[in-house]
Amino acid sequence: MENSPLSDGTVAEEENTSSLGSTSRRTLDRKLPASRTRPRGAGTRVGSWMRVGVVDWGIRIAVVGLVIGGFFAVYVNGVAEGWWHAWGETPTVASTGPTVQPTPTPTVSSEPAMSGGYQIGPDGVLVRPTEFAADTYTKPELPEAAKENTERGAELTAEYVVETLTYAWNTGDTQPFEDITEPGESFRETYIRNIENLYANGWMYDNSSNITEVVSVEPVTDPKLGVPDGTIGVIFKASTNNGTACSGQRIITSDTSFDVTLAFFMTWKDGRWIATGGGVSRDGQ
Repeated sequence: MENSPLSDGTVAEEENTSSLGSTSRRTLDRKLPASRTRPRGAGTRVGSWMRVGVVDWGIRIAVVGLVIGGFFAVYVNGVAEGWWHAWGETPTVASTGPTVQPTPTPTVSSEPAMSGGYQIGPDGVLVRPTEFAADTYTKPELPEAAKENTERGAELTAEYVVETLTYAWNTGDTQPFEDITEPGESFRETYIRNIENLYANGWMYDNSSNITEVVSVEPVTDPKLGVPDGTIGVIFKASTNNGTACSGQRIITSDTSFDVTLAFFMTWKDGRWIATGGGVSRDGQ
């Protein structure tokens, strides 16, 4: 059996197919179901609904708006009453765990630092008590009688030297002491240096030297002493107390007084008495 060049089937199958008559074709046509078609009148109803008048359209829009407004009113009332959450709002879930308290910030005390009952200043030195401030001390004045070229004038000027030295210890102001003593003299320069060193890092108050006895007031005639002509030697006894001194943050207080001997060479120069030498020794030492 040969295959037809134009068919997938055999030659015998094609002959059988071609032998089907018109009667058989009509029979097949009657057995095929009728094709589906659109129901009559559907397009007409849609078209008539779209072709209503302007008034009817307004009524329909109003009805739809009332329905939407009603739903919106119910929604708003529900949100207000707490029946449901507003659109887009995330419900807040209350924490049932323990509340974490913030760590308290350490407070810095506004009170100044203290040491031994004294306030520490910004420079690290104890602050001097106000009641003993330097300006509570009166600058000594040279008596008029001390301006005379007499032994009494030399004695009064020597007393004034003691007063300016005490004033310098209590205030740090060495100027009056410098003005009444000879520049370069060791007694003078030693005391000025010691006072300046103290006040560079401290202070002092209640220092005192009270003359208790005038031992001698007489001209110096011994050339071995190397003093200028016209010099008067003045010797005092005095009771001295160093008071309270501060060095940095260290306080030194003298509770008792002690006796000293003060000796001065007073020389008349340029119309006034000036201390050209001096010394202090503690009695019993």
